[in-house]
Amino acid sequence: MPALFKSLLLSLTLLCSATASAEQMQKLGDWDVHYIAFPSTFLTADVASEYNIDRSKYLGIINISVLDSDTLKAQAVTMTVTARNLLGNIRELDVREIREQDAIYYIAEVPHRNEETYRIKVTLSSGNQTQELKFQQKFYVD
Repeated sequence: MPALFKSLLLSLTLLCSATASAEQMQKLGDWDVHYIAFPSTFLTADVASEYNIDRSKYLGIINISVLDSDTLKAQAVTMTVTARNLLGNIRELDVREIREQDAIYYIAEVPHRNEETYRIKVTLSSGNQTQELKFQQKFYVD
């Protein structure tokens, strides 16, 4: 994993560990699914540019990684992500896969307004296994 992205993830994890936006994990079937949602402005301009991610106070990032529960090896999966706000408006989010050596990350960008809450539904599948991750995230304009 390039040092820049690794340090970004470490910084985000440390930064967010003191807040409600800390990285979370759910065990789903044979997978440990790690996920975090944060404002795109947390990324430096260099990192955002390198990974072609827009930085905007009106844009959140959802980062998901899937590991085999036994071996802790990154898993390639097919993923769909939908975000439903509290008014019931649904957005299908584009998901991009980022591979760096042995790591695989899935990134989705979600536009939002200040204090907008989304219910996120992630459907993951690989082979004969399909799992669903659900979580809620409130985004703020900074």
